[in-house]
Amino acid sequence: MIFLKAFVLLCVFTSAIFSASAQELSGGSLSGLSKPSTPPVETSMKEQTINSEPQTEPWSFQAQATYVLQQKNNFYSPYSGANSLLNSSQSSNANTSYTFSSTAYLATRLWPGAEVHYNPEVFQGTPYSGGLIGLGGFQNGELQKGMFIPYIYYNARTFIAQTIGLGGGEEHLDGSIDSHLLAGFVDKNRVVINYGKMASLDFFDKNKYSHEPRNQFLNFAIFSMAAYGYAADTKGFTYGLVGEWYQGDWILKGGRLAAPTIPNENVLDYTLKKDYVDQVELTHNHNVLGQPGAIRALLFQQHAYMATYQDAVSQYQATPGMQAPNMMMARNGYQNKHGYGVNAEQAISEDLGLFARWSWNDGRTETQTLDVSSSISGGFVVKGTPWRRPQDTIGVGFASNKIAPQEVNYLQLGGMTMFIGDSALSYKPEQVMEVYYSAELAKAFFVTLDFQRITNPAYNTDRGPINVMGLRLHYEI
Repeated sequence: MIFLKAFVLLCVFTSAIFSASAQELSGGSLSGLSKPSTPPVETSMKEQTINSEPQTEPWSFQAQATYVLQQKNNFYSPYSGANSLLNSSQSSNANTSYTFSSTAYLATRLWPGAEVHYNPEVFQGTPYSGGLIGLGGFQNGELQKGMFIPYIYYNARTFIAQTIGLGGGEEHLDGSIDSHLLAGFVDKNRVVINYGKMASLDFFDKNKYSHEPRNQFLNFAIFSMAAYGYAADTKGFTYGLVGEWYQGDWILKGGRLAAPTIPNENVLDYTLKKDYVDQVELTHNHNVLGQPGAIRALLFQQHAYMATYQDAVSQYQATPGMQAPNMMMARNGYQNKHGYGVNAEQAISEDLGLFARWSWNDGRTETQTLDVSSSISGGFVVKGTPWRRPQDTIGVGFASNKIAPQEVNYLQLGGMTMFIGDSALSYKPEQVMEVYYSAELAKAFFVTLDFQRITNPAYNTDRGPINVMGLRLHYEI
């Protein structure tokens, strides 16, 4: 019943958007459609019918809708804690999780080089057992937006981007949904300044083959650097300033983005002075045997009001009668957490691409994103050209996640973080494997079958493994 209801809502909502946009945009232009793991579409649908040459969009309206339904097994679970994944014998909704999101992407040019973007969004969904708990790498990236029934409406992004040309010839930007850009010509060498409300992963840790859970891999630890403590509120968005410098084959990005004033809450520090994440990323684009690739190196530092695991354990040991260490009770000031990540992509042919990531943070403090202190992931994506389905893709990915010794000790004493805590811990790295097949059933409408196997969930060898079967519907206009 959940699947049928959400599917009907998906069809009705996207059909309504399509009809309204077709009337409203009569005489205007629609932006190009983005396809998973395929080369960018350089012209909009209407432009392609008028002129085969790339065009410059004065404005754009696009939209997407994504529904994800996931079912897990009743896994081995000899004990559990307050932040454990449950089985159906413990909770009626323990084995079913779903999300539905729909986003409008509106953008227009203001003056030479400047464009403004606005993305209203609607979301509904629920994690397993009614809470985002029990895993290091969560099985659905859309779940970062939280648990909301019925629907919640909010502003996802409102930001302005100013491009300053530095010469070097021209190139054309595709203006797809994933790029958050208007289609048009820009200098190859340029500086771009972005300011406003946005998502950290709009700019950092991008990867052609594994970046967007709405049309690629779903698991957090595969589509992103799991140990990257990026800034985000409870819906996955932030506020701040990001600068980009494009020079030849190199791209340098840096930014300060707001973190919540209380860890994992919704109120951001809009002053950017107390709770924030600073990050810098250097990218080099290259060709190997005529095939494109890229490698990115990221450094970041969180500065926020957080507790350390050692402080929580010391407080517990010094307090008679305290049943377990508690991070929330140990918060007593501002802390720094630093880390790094490396992200690579490489095309082997037009139909096969590889990706890999390595990320690490010091693991001293409570998390603002995922309970992961180090992670290695990788995999490949194959287009369906050999079987005459060029818009279809197969993806195979894996990840291995670890936490720092301080957090291991804290959890073994019965402590809980915001996301995990089984009341005890037999530690071993969490292992994730994900396989998906995405099929285009109609123009820009994709259906994906997804399977994930998660071994040692929440780093506990006493529990699991967990098998997750998923169905994703994704539509763009």
